[in-house]
Amino acid sequence: MKPRELFCLAVSYGSALVRACGGHSHEVREWTQEELDDLEKKWGHEWGFSGISTFAHLEYHKCLTTPSELFDIAIIGAPFDTAVSYRPGARFGPRAIRAASARQTSFRGYNPRANINPYANWAKILDCGDIPVVPVDNGMALKQMTAAFTELGSRPPVSPLLAKPKLITLGGDHSLSLPALRAIRELHGPVRVLHFDAHLDTWHPSKYPSYWSSDQGRFTHGSMFWLAGEEGLLSNASAAPNVHAGLRTRLSGTGDWDDDDAQNWVRISADDMDDVGTKGIVDQILGALGTEDPVYLSVDIDVLDPAFAPGTGTPEPGGWTTRELIRVLRGIEGLNVVGADVVEVAPAYQGVGEETALAAAQVVFELLSSMVKRGREEMGKTTGTGTGTGGLKVQGVGEREEL
Repeated sequence: MKPRELFCLAVSYGSALVRACGGHSHEVREWTQEELDDLEKKWGHEWGFSGISTFAHLEYHKCLTTPSELFDIAIIGAPFDTAVSYRPGARFGPRAIRAASARQTSFRGYNPRANINPYANWAKILDCGDIPVVPVDNGMALKQMTAAFTELGSRPPVSPLLAKPKLITLGGDHSLSLPALRAIRELHGPVRVLHFDAHLDTWHPSKYPSYWSSDQGRFTHGSMFWLAGEEGLLSNASAAPNVHAGLRTRLSGTGDWDDDDAQNWVRISADDMDDVGTKGIVDQILGALGTEDPVYLSVDIDVLDPAFAPGTGTPEPGGWTTRELIRVLRGIEGLNVVGADVVEVAPAYQGVGEETALAAAQVVFELLSSMVKRGREEMGKTTGTGTGTGGLKVQGVGEREEL
């Protein structure tokens, strides 16, 4: 072996000398912004069926471990389902809803009814991943979710249009509304709630018959709004009620209505849709809630008839159609929604066509459209430089031009 070869072998663990011996150079290339923009044009596009599964192909960050990551609206998953009273499986809801949102993209996200593309407007919208909720301890899970919602909701938003960012939670069972409301109270005080559901969910925990009672047993997907009322998380002013819409469940008796009345709720039944139509439902909701008070909007997918959403934990025949729910959501776009959830999607029970998850993904799209549209209208009021209902271009507040 030649002396030079022996020398190179002796220093083979030193990468710099190895490169020198081999005559190779691995200098890092400096890319210009123009070159990077060109690469984005070539390879940045994703079709609905390609890419990692985030909601609507949104930028993904594990926000709970990246506290410097800011946003105006966040999609956050809460894969938790051990507070259910019938069929489990909603822990897989966030994953299913994200997959069902695949055809929603920023380049084809224009919502004709709202005259807005929520994914290409003033709001920075992120998919913040999931809360790693423990599946074997409901008491701990409640603490985890409360802490996660509080931390994310307390961050400063990107846009000066908002005082605090907004969260849309993908469930998960409906019990997650309790920790979400606990977090919102810290930011907004007691709020009004608009609750789409087949069930009241204001049941006193004692209405679940069991000799073996416990503190954890009080926290269920049917008692969380009763608990929220007891904790002072909801508006309790008689002139500022909360609203149920789509009710049609069986009761333990008329005492359930008495408990609901005591919690300051207005009830709209599923049958009311036949009598007054979508416009009548919209008018009742807006008449009760107005457009100024902060509202938490909660959609249990079982508000839909099982023909349209079989993939859920407690299906109830006689519900609304997907189109009827979407029409109502579009009609209440003027609400001051400060947070929302879409819950009880249990994909194991849905058909191969993913109809339940598709409906849930569309609900999220409608909520995003309304949140962004209201923000744009508020921008026009405060700056006086908006361009009405057409394209958006307002300088100086960090927003993006609508595509």
